[in-house]
Amino acid sequence: KARSTIERNLQRQATRGIITQADAESAMKRIRSSVDLTGMRDRDLVIEAATENEAVKRKLFQDLCPRLGPNTMLATNTSSISITRLAASTDRPERFIGLHFMNPAPVMQLVEVIRGIATEDETFNAAVDLVKHLGKTPANAEDFPAFIVNRILLPMINEAVYTLYEGVGSVEAIDTAMRLGANHPMGPLQLADFIGLDTALSVMQVLYEGLADSKYRPCPLLVKYVEAGWLGRKSGRGFYDYRGEKPVPTR
Repeated sequence: KARSTIERNLQRQATRGIITQADAESAMKRIRSSVDLTGMRDRDLVIEAATENEAVKRKLFQDLCPRLGPNTMLATNTSSISITRLAASTDRPERFIGLHFMNPAPVMQLVEVIRGIATEDETFNAAVDLVKHLGKTPANAEDFPAFIVNRILLPMINEAVYTLYEGVGSVEAIDTAMRLGANHPMGPLQLADFIGLDTALSVMQVLYEGLADSKYRPCPLLVKYVEAGWLGRKSGRGFYDYRGEKPVPTR
């Protein structure tokens, strides 16, 4: 599934002239996939990009670390979870770092680089150099819940859900207001559907629990949508219903 998604995205870029067809084909040849972790041993760097669930990530690191060489750097693509805490669940906290690629990673220019309390300078400098080598821009963030982008972005989305919950505006009105009134490229509820409502809720829970401030309390309507399995684009329904020819607001 991952390979087919990558190939489809590369073909789209080739069709638009962003890359050549030869680039797309050679990129696919360099990608190898596996259903186990044994192929990780000789890597210089391994980036974990599992679902935004700390227990899942910790279990993955427990399985992964014994299969890594002693000098392998380990990074996590978490959007909100403590780098220090995740690093402590590995056998190499000094060679562990956060590399939060913005979504969609092939298009977005920013990568948040987050060091844990034990991260060595050599690891941090190598991570920054890698991000620059990829043609992206690194932003150094301290290891606080949700870092920079999601610390600002997700509370805005949560507030938009509260605005819907309290009946201030409909889904369409809220998104139109923010697109045309704040010049945002997409409305906050449309963006929430794109991110995934389960991911949005996870980040808000990390902020709420990590900072103990009521302003980060997840909106009950966001919780209800996630409980219903309405997670946005990936499940076919969220604040919009994507099962027809065009998205239709669900409220």
